[in-house]
Amino acid sequence: MAKSPEEMAAAMKRNIKDKTGKTLPQWLKLIPPEELQKHGQIVKFLKSEHAVTHGFASMIAHEFLAVNDPASEPVSLLDHQYRNAKSHLRPIYEALVKSMGAFGADIQFAPKKTYVSVRRNKQFAIIQPSTKDRVDVGINLKGKKSTQRLEDSGSFNAMVSHRVRITEPKQVNAQLLGWLKSAYEVS
Repeated sequence: MAKSPEEMAAAMKRNIKDKTGKTLPQWLKLIPPEELQKHGQIVKFLKSEHAVTHGFASMIAHEFLAVNDPASEPVSLLDHQYRNAKSHLRPIYEALVKSMGAFGADIQFAPKKTYVSVRRNKQFAIIQPSTKDRVDVGINLKGKKSTQRLEDSGSFNAMVSHRVRITEPKQVNAQLLGWLKSAYEVS
């Protein structure tokens, strides 16, 4: 049975000391980052200066570049949500957090991959940059009648009963905050 590329890479990492005489961290320390910044340069250096086989040299180069590339630093979930075409929506999120923070010291904002869960004892709202033009605020207000602005959540998200669409920070107003405060008090 053929191994996946991930399985092969894992096997190479496990066997690197036996096959090359050094551990991966030891190899990574040997590479001068100020001189070698490209995959091919690193592979050539390892093969010519240290007699590392091509496969191991390539794997070491890949690991070195992943560790030393500033662009590879992990991005927070929140930064990931509000990047590129959605970056201009971040002030809406900030306005919501600032306003809801006044509800009480027990409010929690828990970023997930695509939204932020807003909790007290349980989740009562979510904040999600749904499109490049809009942030959706999901609110748990079971039993509350829908209005033109306070829509039923429908297929938006099953974890909330209603949704409010926000396109600019000034829409974080007393009406929206009233609905959010009601959901907070029940949670």
